[in-house]
Amino acid sequence: EAKEHPPAYYFNLKKALKAAADKDTPYTPAHTLIAAQVQSLRLILKEGIENVWKRTSMLSKAMLAAVDALGLKPLAERPSTALTTILVPQGIDGPAWEKLLEKTYGVKVAGGQGSLKGKIIRVAHMGYIDAIDVVGIVAALEWSLAQLGHPVEIGKGVLAATKSLAADMQVKK
Repeated sequence: EAKEHPPAYYFNLKKALKAAADKDTPYTPAHTLIAAQVQSLRLILKEGIENVWKRTSMLSKAMLAAVDALGLKPLAERPSTALTTILVPQGIDGPAWEKLLEKTYGVKVAGGQGSLKGKIIRVAHMGYIDAIDVVGIVAALEWSLAQLGHPVEIGKGVLAATKSLAADMQVKK
Protein backbone atom coordinates (compact mmCIF):
# COMPACT_ATOMS: atom_id res chain seq x y z
CA GLU A 1 0.00 0.00 0.00
CA ALA A 2 1.56 3.25 -1.15
CA LYS A 3 1.27 6.18 1.20
CA GLU A 4 1.43 9.65 -0.20
CA HIS A 5 2.05 12.65 1.98
CA PRO A 6 1.37 15.75 -0.09
CA PRO A 7 2.46 18.95 1.58
CA ALA A 8 -0.45 20.59 3.34
CA TYR A 9 -0.92 23.28 5.92
CA TYR A 10 -4.37 24.80 6.07
CA PHE A 11 -5.89 21.89 4.16
CA ASN A 12 -4.49 19.09 6.30
CA LEU A 13 -7.52 16.86 6.76
CA LYS A 14 -5.93 14.71 9.49
CA LYS A 15 -5.16 17.73 11.68
CA ALA A 16 -8.60 19.23 10.96
CA LEU A 17 -10.40 16.02 11.98
CA LYS A 18 -8.32 15.69 15.15
CA ALA A 19 -9.08 19.30 16.15
CA ALA A 20 -12.76 18.92 15.22
CA ALA A 21 -13.06 16.07 17.72
CA ASP A 22 -12.30 18.69 20.39
CA LYS A 23 -14.65 21.23 18.75
CA ASP A 24 -11.66 23.29 17.63
CA THR A 25 -9.67 24.10 14.51
CA PRO A 26 -6.03 23.16 13.95
CA TYR A 27 -5.12 26.75 13.07
CA THR A 28 -6.61 30.18 13.48
CA PRO A 29 -9.17 30.37 10.67
CA ALA A 30 -8.98 33.21 8.17
CA HIS A 31 -12.12 34.74 9.65
CA THR A 32 -11.79 38.01 7.73
CA LEU A 33 -11.94 36.07 4.47
CA ILE A 34 -14.98 34.19 5.70
CA ALA A 35 -16.69 37.46 6.68
CA ALA A 36 -15.83 38.95 3.29
CA GLN A 37 -17.29 35.91 1.55
CA VAL A 38 -20.50 36.20 3.56
CA GLN A 39 -20.82 39.87 2.54
CA SER A 40 -20.09 39.00 -1.10
CA LEU A 41 -22.80 36.35 -1.06
CA ARG A 42 -25.26 38.86 0.42
CA LEU A 43 -24.50 41.28 -2.43
CA ILE A 44 -24.93 38.52 -5.01
CA LEU A 45 -28.28 37.51 -3.50
CA LYS A 46 -29.41 41.15 -3.48
CA GLU A 47 -28.42 41.76 -7.12
CA GLY A 48 -29.46 38.30 -8.35
CA ILE A 49 -26.98 35.88 -9.89
CA GLU A 50 -28.38 36.33 -13.41
CA ASN A 51 -27.88 40.10 -13.07
CA VAL A 52 -24.34 39.54 -11.80
CA TRP A 53 -23.59 37.44 -14.90
CA LYS A 54 -25.16 40.06 -17.16
CA ARG A 55 -23.19 42.92 -15.55
CA THR A 56 -19.91 41.00 -15.65
CA SER A 57 -20.43 40.16 -19.31
CA MET A 58 -21.23 43.81 -20.11
CA LEU A 59 -18.07 45.01 -18.36
CA SER A 60 -15.96 42.39 -20.13
CA LYS A 61 -17.34 43.38 -23.51
CA ALA A 62 -16.56 47.06 -22.84
CA MET A 63 -13.02 46.30 -21.69
CA LEU A 64 -12.36 44.18 -24.76
CA ALA A 65 -13.70 46.97 -27.00
CA ALA A 66 -11.25 49.36 -25.33
CA VAL A 67 -8.35 46.91 -25.64
CA ASP A 68 -9.06 46.55 -29.36
CA ALA A 69 -9.43 50.31 -29.88
CA LEU A 70 -6.06 50.89 -28.21
CA GLY A 71 -4.35 48.33 -30.43
CA LEU A 72 -3.67 46.06 -27.46
CA LYS A 73 -4.17 42.31 -27.60
CA PRO A 74 -6.03 40.02 -25.21
CA LEU A 75 -4.17 36.84 -24.28
CA ALA A 76 -7.10 34.49 -24.90
CA GLU A 77 -8.82 33.93 -28.23
CA ARG A 78 -12.08 33.44 -26.33
CA PRO A 79 -11.69 35.56 -23.18
CA SER A 80 -13.53 34.83 -19.97
CA THR A 81 -16.10 37.37 -18.85
CA ALA A 82 -14.50 37.23 -15.39
CA LEU A 83 -11.41 39.15 -16.42
CA THR A 84 -9.52 40.57 -19.36
CA THR A 85 -5.93 39.43 -19.74
CA ILE A 86 -3.95 41.92 -21.81
CA LEU A 87 -0.59 41.20 -23.40
CA VAL A 88 1.96 43.81 -22.31
CA PRO A 89 2.94 45.76 -25.45
CA GLN A 90 6.46 45.28 -26.76
CA GLY A 91 8.86 47.77 -25.21
CA ILE A 92 6.81 48.15 -22.01
CA ASP A 93 8.07 46.75 -18.70
CA GLY A 94 5.06 44.81 -17.33
CA PRO A 95 5.83 45.14 -13.61
CA ALA A 96 6.66 48.85 -14.05
CA TRP A 97 3.30 49.34 -15.80
CA GLU A 98 1.50 47.59 -12.93
CA LYS A 99 3.26 49.80 -10.35
CA LEU A 100 2.51 52.98 -12.32
CA LEU A 101 -1.17 52.06 -12.60
CA GLU A 102 -1.43 51.50 -8.85
CA LYS A 103 0.73 54.32 -7.50
CA THR A 104 -0.30 57.07 -9.92
CA TYR A 105 -3.85 56.14 -10.88
CA GLY A 106 -5.07 53.96 -8.01
CA VAL A 107 -5.80 51.05 -10.35
CA LYS A 108 -4.77 47.63 -9.11
CA VAL A 109 -4.24 45.05 -11.82
CA ALA A 110 -2.74 41.60 -11.46
CA GLY A 111 0.36 40.65 -13.39
CA GLY A 112 1.21 37.31 -14.86
CA GLN A 113 2.57 34.33 -12.98
CA GLY A 114 5.09 31.71 -14.01
CA SER A 115 5.96 31.92 -17.70
CA LEU A 116 3.59 34.90 -18.11
CA LYS A 117 5.27 37.03 -15.43
CA GLY A 118 5.89 40.49 -16.88
CA LYS A 119 4.09 39.56 -20.11
CA ILE A 120 0.44 40.20 -19.17
CA ILE A 121 -1.79 42.25 -16.94
CA ARG A 122 -5.18 41.05 -15.71
CA VAL A 123 -8.19 43.31 -15.16
CA ALA A 124 -11.07 41.77 -13.17
CA HIS A 125 -14.75 42.36 -13.97
CA MET A 126 -16.27 40.44 -11.10
CA GLY A 127 -17.06 41.71 -7.66
CA TYR A 128 -17.68 45.27 -6.56
CA ILE A 129 -17.07 46.91 -9.95
CA ASP A 130 -19.34 48.82 -12.29
CA ALA A 131 -19.38 50.65 -15.64
CA ILE A 132 -17.80 53.82 -14.25
CA ASP A 133 -14.94 51.74 -12.80
CA VAL A 134 -14.26 50.23 -16.23
CA VAL A 135 -14.16 53.66 -17.89
CA GLY A 136 -11.73 54.86 -15.22
CA ILE A 137 -9.52 51.79 -15.62
CA VAL A 138 -9.40 52.29 -19.39
CA ALA A 139 -8.44 55.95 -18.93
CA ALA A 140 -5.66 54.88 -16.56
CA LEU A 141 -4.45 52.30 -19.10
CA GLU A 142 -4.30 55.02 -21.78
CA TRP A 143 -2.55 57.60 -19.61
CA SER A 144 -0.05 55.14 -18.16
CA LEU A 145 0.86 53.74 -21.58
CA ALA A 146 1.42 57.28 -22.87
CA GLN A 147 3.52 58.04 -19.80
CA LEU A 148 5.65 54.97 -20.54
CA GLY A 149 6.21 56.15 -24.12
CA HIS A 150 3.83 53.75 -25.86
CA PRO A 151 2.00 55.32 -28.80
CA VAL A 152 -1.64 55.62 -27.75
CA GLU A 153 -4.47 57.91 -28.79
CA ILE A 154 -5.84 59.29 -25.52
CA GLY A 155 -9.60 58.87 -25.34
CA LYS A 156 -9.90 56.20 -28.01
CA GLY A 157 -10.23 53.31 -25.55
CA VAL A 158 -12.51 55.31 -23.26
CA LEU A 159 -14.76 56.10 -26.23
CA ALA A 160 -14.93 52.44 -27.27
CA ALA A 161 -15.71 51.29 -23.72
CA THR A 162 -18.29 54.04 -23.22
CA LYS A 163 -20.06 53.24 -26.49
CA SER A 164 -20.16 49.55 -25.63
CA LEU A 165 -21.52 50.24 -22.15
CA ALA A 166 -24.09 52.76 -23.42
CA ALA A 167 -25.39 50.24 -25.96
CA ASP A 168 -25.65 47.48 -23.36
CA MET A 169 -27.25 49.79 -20.81
CA GLN A 170 -29.64 51.13 -23.48
CA VAL A 171 -28.63 54.72 -22.85
CA LYS A 172 -30.73 57.00 -25.05
CA LYS A 173 -29.04 59.61 -27.27
